[in-house]
Amino acid sequence: MQTGVQLLTGFLLTLPFQQRFVDLTDFEVGVYLVTVALSVLSTMLLVAPAGIHRALFRQHALPALVSTSHKLAVCGIATLGGALVGVVLLIFSFVVSPRVGLVAAAVAAVIFCGLSLLATVLRLRHRVDDDRPTRG
Repeated sequence: MQTGVQLLTGFLLTLPFQQRFVDLTDFEVGVYLVTVALSVLSTMLLVAPAGIHRALFRQHALPALVSTSHKLAVCGIATLGGALVGVVLLIFSFVVSPRVGLVAAAVAAVIFCGLSLLATVLRLRHRVDDDRPTRG
């Protein structure tokens, strides 16, 4: 995931240097800037645990490391979702129309949130199944 976020961020950072960037409307430039900010933030959040691990190496702080890394990863995935929705909005808005871009972005957001919710429900169901006593 980390590599994918870094590639997305790198791609977004190159867009202003493309010839057609000047064709973006003010709305699309705004979407672009928010999307870049979310992508960069996501990259930072997903890379941070590696630095924290190096800083805490051999200091017997594994529970704190795992807890902090988990929180950073959850925030990184959430901001990645926002960045992906922004990319969908930007591309569909530029290629088709802002209205189609908004619809496509809404669909992408619903899918992202739905998959996140599904993962949570499945994890909770699995946890409940593990807590049941076994027969025998």
